[in-house]
Amino acid sequence: MTRRISIFGSTGSIGLSTIDLIERDPEAYDVVALTGGHNVARLAEQARALKADIAVTAHDENLAELKDRLSGTGIEAAAGTQAIEEAARRPADWVMSAIVGAAGLAPGLAALEEGACLALANKESLVTAGPLIMGTAQEFGARILPVDSEHSAVFQGLVGEDMDAVERIIITASGGAFRDWPIEKLAEATLEQASSHPNWDMGQRITIDSASMFNKALELIETKEFFGVDPSKIEVIVHPQSLIHALVGFNDGALMAHVGPPDMRHAIGYALHWPTRKSLPVDRLDLAAVGSMEFRAPDEKRWPALRLAREVMEAGGMAGAVFNAAKESALDGFIAHQIGFLRMSEVVEEVLIALSRDRSLMSAAFTLDNVRAADQMARQRATEIIAGV
Repeated sequence: MTRRISIFGSTGSIGLSTIDLIERDPEAYDVVALTGGHNVARLAEQARALKADIAVTAHDENLAELKDRLSGTGIEAAAGTQAIEEAARRPADWVMSAIVGAAGLAPGLAALEEGACLALANKESLVTAGPLIMGTAQEFGARILPVDSEHSAVFQGLVGEDMDAVERIIITASGGAFRDWPIEKLAEATLEQASSHPNWDMGQRITIDSASMFNKALELIETKEFFGVDPSKIEVIVHPQSLIHALVGFNDGALMAHVGPPDMRHAIGYALHWPTRKSLPVDRLDLAAVGSMEFRAPDEKRWPALRLAREVMEAGGMAGAVFNAAKESALDGFIAHQIGFLRMSEVVEEVLIALSRDRSLMSAAFTLDNVRAADQMARQRATEIIAGV
């Protein structure tokens, strides 16, 4: 029996890896919807190859090109955020949520409301609206499976375990492009340098987030929201080899480590085939060749994003939505050469301080409208700070 699946963010690195696995067993899947951004050529090519029911671009101005590329195939073409949400409501058994940023929240919620199994690679959904995402899954009897390599590792480490026996969860960080740079040199970091990761092959935005450790800061918050653990139990350790993805520590002193190559197809494949395991086309580790592994305590002076994430978890409420929106805006500013590398964390902190004074905003109930309002206000304030207003 074939499974109906949809992939939101199919043209990005996670989407490509998901499709790679699907194409190895095409008879097992019936592709419902694919969505992408400006890379319409790739989106149309994927839709043709997988015989999708519908392909959606996030940008209205790309609709004519998408329709032209799909002409004669019988595949529907649509554009815009509303069309993406509507595609998420089409019946599917398994949905990959790999849209980058806060834009992934609404379609993820829509899929959960339809009772789909949501493979969650969009960490921003839990950062901005963790209680809303988890509550929606519970209300509609849907399941969420983590696809971040760290959270998939924790999830696997907890199989058959009692959460009451968990003392600590340790997520690892590669340290990104600048882990070995002198701190005083970071102010000179260029966009090109920040866009190159030493271990992982990822998109530009997440690669820069890795260099600034904002990616790991988001994952700290994601760990709290997904697993429901106290922030004091969550740790980060720098592991340059990126072979151990996470560890779970128990009350008997044992540490369960998930070890594997830095290949996102492992976490994706685990979610795709869950609750069973199937063979995956990933490298098998030769531990003798690896020889040794290195671990370092993270330096919050080098990576202030980690400190900010802990402050966000302590604050609760809409702080996560504000944090993520400010981070995305600061990243936009860095990519546009409006601010330097170190200025990104400063902008985020200034936005958090400014909006924390609005208690009605920060303590608002977790609804999609309220999350969007916090997101919009944070982006506006970040834009003003970047512009020097």
